[in-house]
Amino acid sequence: MKKLFFLALCLLASLPELSAQTYKVITSVESIVPNGLGRSRIINALEDKDYKEYSSVQTEDDNTRNKSDRSEIRVKNFEETKLLNFYNLGGIRFQNIAANDALITSMINDMTANGWELVFVSSAVESESGKDDGQGIFITRYIFRK
Repeated sequence: MKKLFFLALCLLASLPELSAQTYKVITSVESIVPNGLGRSRIINALEDKDYKEYSSVQTEDDNTRNKSDRSEIRVKNFEETKLLNFYNLGGIRFQNIAANDALITSMINDMTANGWELVFVSSAVESESGKDDGQGIFITRYIFRK
């Protein structure tokens, strides 16, 4: 009986944690605007939003829309960390990229030290790409789990 109890206790202790996981998204936006005119930042929302409050159901029979004002979606409490732009008057600045990497690494290390695990990274570039392309951003989303 004692062996059975001990075996059950060991089995119970080896089960994965049953609590729900929490995710956190932090975004870096790095300007690729020539001449250093853009703005680059790490953005971290400091408040939660429930997507259901801003969602609606569309059906063939009924178009039930959420009547909430779009301005209610805005997050007013967020942390903003300055980054350097990729370009200055002389062109691409590799020192700026290295500095941004150091700041982003510091942010990731801080998050992991606080119990978050980096599980996904997603990035994209948005640019007009026309003849006189003067706009663009390099955006990266860091998705953490706890």
